[in-house]
Amino acid sequence: MKANVAVDNTTGIFLWNDPTVSVTARVDALIDAMTLQEKIAQLYGVWVGASDQGGEVAPHQHDMEEAVDLDALLPNGLGQLTRPFGTVPVDPALGALSLARTQSRIAATNRFGIPALAHDECLAGFAAWGATAYPVPLSWGATFNPDTVRRMAAAIGRDMRAVGVHQGLAPVLDVVRDARWGRVEETIGEDPYLVGTIGTAYVQGLESAGIVATLKHFAGYSASRAGRNLAPSSMGPRERADVLLPPFEMAIREGGARSVMNAYTDTDGMPSAADEDLLTGLLRDTWGFDGTVVADYFAIAFLKTLHGIAADWADAAGTALRAGIDVELPNVKTYGAPLAEAVADGRIPETLVDRALRRTLTQKAMLGLLDPDWSPVPAALDGVDLDDPAALRGRIDLDGPENRALARTIAEEAVVLLSNDGTLPLERPRRIALLGPNADEPSAVLGCYSFPQHIGVRHPGTPLGIELPTLRDTLATEFPDAEITVARGTGIDDGDLSGIREATRVAREADIALVVLGDRAGLFGRGTSGEGCDVDSLLLPGAQQQLLDSLLDLETPVVTVLLAGRPYALGRAVEESAAIVQSFFPGEEGTHAIARVLSGRTDPSGRLPVSVPRGPGSQPATYLGARLAHVSEVSTIDPTPAFAFGHGLSYTRFDWTDLTVDVQEAPTDGEFTLSFTVRNTGERSGTEVVQLYLHDPVASVVQPVQRLVGYTRVELKPGEARRLRATVPADLASFTGRDGRRVVEPGELEVRLAASSADPRLTARVTLTGTERHVDHTRRLHATIGKEPVARA
Repeated sequence: MKANVAVDNTTGIFLWNDPTVSVTARVDALIDAMTLQEKIAQLYGVWVGASDQGGEVAPHQHDMEEAVDLDALLPNGLGQLTRPFGTVPVDPALGALSLARTQSRIAATNRFGIPALAHDECLAGFAAWGATAYPVPLSWGATFNPDTVRRMAAAIGRDMRAVGVHQGLAPVLDVVRDARWGRVEETIGEDPYLVGTIGTAYVQGLESAGIVATLKHFAGYSASRAGRNLAPSSMGPRERADVLLPPFEMAIREGGARSVMNAYTDTDGMPSAADEDLLTGLLRDTWGFDGTVVADYFAIAFLKTLHGIAADWADAAGTALRAGIDVELPNVKTYGAPLAEAVADGRIPETLVDRALRRTLTQKAMLGLLDPDWSPVPAALDGVDLDDPAALRGRIDLDGPENRALARTIAEEAVVLLSNDGTLPLERPRRIALLGPNADEPSAVLGCYSFPQHIGVRHPGTPLGIELPTLRDTLATEFPDAEITVARGTGIDDGDLSGIREATRVAREADIALVVLGDRAGLFGRGTSGEGCDVDSLLLPGAQQQLLDSLLDLETPVVTVLLAGRPYALGRAVEESAAIVQSFFPGEEGTHAIARVLSGRTDPSGRLPVSVPRGPGSQPATYLGARLAHVSEVSTIDPTPAFAFGHGLSYTRFDWTDLTVDVQEAPTDGEFTLSFTVRNTGERSGTEVVQLYLHDPVASVVQPVQRLVGYTRVELKPGEARRLRATVPADLASFTGRDGRRVVEPGELEVRLAASSADPRLTARVTLTGTERHVDHTRRLHATIGKEPVARA
């Protein structure tokens, strides 16, 4: 043990505790005073569950790890506490007390008084019992509205910070490449610009509340072969650079994210957890990221057990440290005794430990965890008698009215009307047949990382903690004079056909049949969507298509409603359903949102963040494909979607007119400005989502036919118009060239102003002039779109 830890300064406190000294000086002094064991202790977490009685947390026993002895670990300190709220159901106030008491013990037990950094999941809301279950990220993408997502993330962050959490494991910035992948629900969509802008807004909101946002999964997780979870990723460096990396680049540069989590997968034989070029060369040396890189759970051990590139735990630890992973999560495994022994005998240089330690301690210092006035008591428990845990139960509300209102706003903005023959909105139907496995199922609105589906299902006797009205409940409120008859028809994935006859009988006797289909979220095979719930085709699960087809055979109009985690091929319904309403796990207020859209109280304004396939077996497919990826005469497979990326209908009509282009030519470091008018020509207020796509007819390497480079929502009353002025920098035409550098090439371009990737309304043909120009991560990333009112016609 190093003898001198009492490095006093003029303030009379240790240098590392002095907030008047630079963070660098504080961290350097602390590292100099630490033993090797104390250093390493800051580089791992311990998975715990808060106590529902307010006592200290208990280590979580996971089947992939050995039991953890906190008494043995804590004298050296502890880097992180893993998921104190997201492991078992616990009243939020008692969980906050449990965490506070544990933090007090951790700080009191180690020589330097350093508490742990507590992290939790927050993919669709704070993953804690009783916390608001917001829509999943795929619904965020469907809003095409970064501002609303930013507000949601700030609310999530405030709730987390109030109970003592410091870091959130979100957002997921993986770009969908194959909709068969089970984690599609966790993504924002199939376009990197949409993912980047919505994801960056989430980061900004979370960070504004003082929570460290964690970008995941870096990089290539969603590009796995055949959509299989944790499978190898098949992509070249150009696809990685132009499709998968830009959202991370944007979220770091513009969002200020302070943490990154590695992907499990390997790309061309190189696991991300071992990729020094990725985690250090690109992330830090090129992009300038100065936060922490944390391991996805068990990822460092996977270097030995799954990837086979490490001989033992010490080898895995050294490989990950060298690549740039600073913190092992969720538990101590390779960064514990194996790492200490390898450093002691010279196999792993201590400088690698110090490099990671400097980053983790810097983050703790910036969070105030090294300050002399740091308190383990979180804001939500300020001024409360902590000696009476029973009195605390129910004191903290993580699902208040403001949260629920925000959750409903996002859910409403995310509902996508795919088709409509005029049946919607429903006008005072007398008899409604409400059919299908999700018609009266409370959990049908939840994704797999919501607390009830992620943790609550393993505690069946525990109340949900939040209100989850079913669609039956909300329709009864929305249509109080209607007679609503419910028939399940079939289960989500049980293949049971026995209830279809009853469903068709109920539908025959109704004025309208609402058939509510989709997914059940779960983990590793416990659901039809979610982590480890991959599929081999995009057929609706179970016998749902048979139910749907039986209803389409009737004369009763059928409105198909989808509560799902991925897009599905809908067969005959694409042409024969009276209307199709798509919602991607819209959260606890989701059924209210759907009911309001069905009644017309809310005009649908969501747009597809992922294409809806026409057939179940055309994956992988995405609108973001080169010419050879689209339909051709030399293949019998047609990947053309039934409903394209960006598609969505309204209950009103919009005209796009009067396109003008200020300058037809601009240099490769210039910009184009164009203007056009969007007018609501219908009889209802509505929102048009204007999308800008770039088409490059001739390039030095193969390009997607088009790609999204900008978008905006335009809310218009009947007869109202806006004049939109879009400025498109030449930098947006850049791509990774033949030499691996990003380049803007001279030549002709098309700027397509579109209602979806398949529905261009206006096209501006422009030309870039001059010489080709190389750009880097400091390039301009956005088009700007201004909106001015226009006099009514």
